Amino acid sequence: MTSSHPTTALPAEALARARALAVPGSRRILGLVGPPGAGKSTVAAALAAALGERAVLVPMDGFHLAQAELERLGRAGRKGAPDTFDSAGYVALLRRLRQPVAGETVYGPTFRREIEEPIACAIGVAPEVPLVITEGNYLLMDETDAPGTHWAGVRPLLDEVWYVDVDDALRTQRLVARHEHHGRSPQAARDWVAGTDEPNARRIAATRGRAHWHLAWG
Repeated sequence: MTSSHPTTALPAEALARARALAVPGSRRILGLVGPPGAGKSTVAAALAAALGERAVLVPMDGFHLAQAELERLGRAGRKGAPDTFDSAGYVALLRRLRQPVAGETVYGPTFRREIEEPIACAIGVAPEVPLVITEGNYLLMDETDAPGTHWAGVRPLLDEVWYVDVDDALRTQRLVARHEHHGRSPQAARDWVAGTDEPNARRIAATRGRAHWHLAWG
């Protein structure tokens, strides 16, 4: 897997920990968690690039519910909240990825921000790949954090979970810029961050203590 993200920007300890997990002949799953705008996808892509054929990145965001389904459920205005994903589907995919079958490639979805929709079967994970990297907001939630969802089933399926720490001011600045880049006006971007992203960020921050390791980023 290739990436434009510079591997040299990653802390040496992050690379060492990831390489220790990517042992040929085994299958491990590394999770990266943090609030929106923390830089999870950048870190995950850089790790995958550094490890080359030993790792594949399968993000949680591929399990966003489609926009039409969010509108049907009345949840489009808070897209990104825990109940706007197919959490059961994500857990089911992680279970398959934990126990690869010889000769069987497992396919996962991706999320395309340019169209704000998930794309099925976009990422193939061959059985011989030793490390799957996944990243997302809700990897450390338990039964009390998001009742009615399946997020509590994620953590037991991960060998390590890293919490990506970043300065909150920088994080919100990144989020506003991201939303503007994808078509929102400056005011609409700020409103979305304040009304949707930040409530989710507080919920995610409450799970920080459950991570194996904290990675300072940015």
